[in-house]
Amino acid sequence: MPRFFETSHHIDAPVEAVWAVLFDVARWPDWTPTIDSVERLDDGPFGVGSRARVRQPKLPRAEWEVTEVVDGRSFTWEATGPGMRTIARHEVVPDADGCRVTLSIEQTGPMGAVAALVWRRLTQRYIELEAESLDKRVTGTLAP
Repeated sequence: MPRFFETSHHIDAPVEAVWAVLFDVARWPDWTPTIDSVERLDDGPFGVGSRARVRQPKLPRAEWEVTEVVDGRSFTWEATGPGMRTIARHEVVPDADGCRVTLSIEQTGPMGAVAALVWRRLTQRYIELEAESLDKRVTGTLAP
């Protein structure tokens, strides 16, 4: 059973514009219906070591910690729970007509298999909807 979920989506906009929206996690509830709230748990610039509490419809609240940032290109954050770790990666790379966004979720640990089974359809749908909503936000087809 898969524990890895991924989507890739072309956006007709420069990497910098997409990155600015994607990396501003506190504003995600403004443009994607998959996020109810994001509460930063620390001050200062968002980067490695930053933490946030995220509420999503139909999912348990989770605390995420940034584990990697490639400025202007990608970031990874992780959430842990009893017997599992969830790793979310967000990447923006240039392509011929704008950029390509790749979003992924990986569930690890013994309970990761259970989480992946229980929420597999929802997880895949959420990352697809996040990529589509990001496109709409950046290209101006979603109201601010």
